[in-house]
Amino acid sequence: MINFSINKNFFLHALNATKRAISNKNAIPILSSIKIEISNSGITLTGSNGQISIENFIATNNENAGLLVTETGSILLEANFFINVVSSLPDISLDFKEIEHHQVLLTSGKSEITLKGKDIEQYPRLQEVSTSNPLIFDTKLLKTLISETAFAASTQESRPILTGVHLVLTDYQNFKAVATDSHRMSQRQVKLDNSNSGDNFDVVLPSRSLRELSAVFTDDIETVEIFLSNSQVLFRSENLSFYARMLEGAYPDTDRLLVNDFETEILFDTNNLRSAMERAHLISNATQNGTVKLEIINQAVSAHVNSPEVGKVNEEIDTLEASGSDLTISFNPTYLIEALKALKSKTVRIRFISAIRPFTLTPGDDNENFIQLITPVRTN
Repeated sequence: MINFSINKNFFLHALNATKRAISNKNAIPILSSIKIEISNSGITLTGSNGQISIENFIATNNENAGLLVTETGSILLEANFFINVVSSLPDISLDFKEIEHHQVLLTSGKSEITLKGKDIEQYPRLQEVSTSNPLIFDTKLLKTLISETAFAASTQESRPILTGVHLVLTDYQNFKAVATDSHRMSQRQVKLDNSNSGDNFDVVLPSRSLRELSAVFTDDIETVEIFLSNSQVLFRSENLSFYARMLEGAYPDTDRLLVNDFETEILFDTNNLRSAMERAHLISNATQNGTVKLEIINQAVSAHVNSPEVGKVNEEIDTLEASGSDLTISFNPTYLIEALKALKSKTVRIRFISAIRPFTLTPGDDNENFIQLITPVRTN
């Protein structure tokens, strides 16, 4: 029969992190529950939606947790309801006690609330992932790679493989992350210098899962261990385990999209170009095709939008460098705005082949192996 006390705010923070894996609309109703397991060493919280699972461990020796375990045990509680109740409790400490089989009493200050739970045997078991030979990754670098690529993945379920980010490790040190929705692509490569690299791999993980991973692993967690099974990837730190299910299927060969024969090359100030595109987007958003036309004439660059319903944009855009042929090209400004947001560089180099071929963006300083690609829109 469970009995423990804990710092309410610390507990609430752990519950909310675990809840990120729990969906409100679950095909399996029991997955709307949070699993709570109490041992003498601490509390393990588990949440899952079938695609991702999070295990969060609170150790009894964690001074911030204020955790005192009197009796061990386990229970399932409806996640949203339980977290809302804990959040509403008045005092800084919380006593959690099982008073009958699967019925718990929460006490905080002068407040007492009784909740009904369920047997944890009803909860599906997490698939085991072998935890030998980890790939050790710097957490900030991993989160940067996700922010630089996941936005370019598709949101359309018609081609499920494109809703993922393709992650590849070759030669035990060359790591590549790439995402595309077939209209744009974003790819970042890094060389891992840690001698403690895991096995080579080639997997596709849902971009949504990776964004949740970024939110769960906070910046105070320095490194993440990565382990693989046939169908899942486990990301693990000292107290957090994040399981993500792989997408099945072959990812398209995106390397063939990258060519080196460019006709025109322009270097822009990143913020300056982004501001110009955001202004153009305000008008283009109201037009049927939603495009902006970029004209490069005698190495001078201008952006144009014409919406019969709303108005026009004609704007000269300052350049830092320009070379090559004249060109007129149309594209969706949203893609360029999101690409520029992903860049950390103050300048951006854009290279064009022709009006109908994809153009590429790279950081102006080019000290990162980061390239993005945007497909133009054919106009009359």
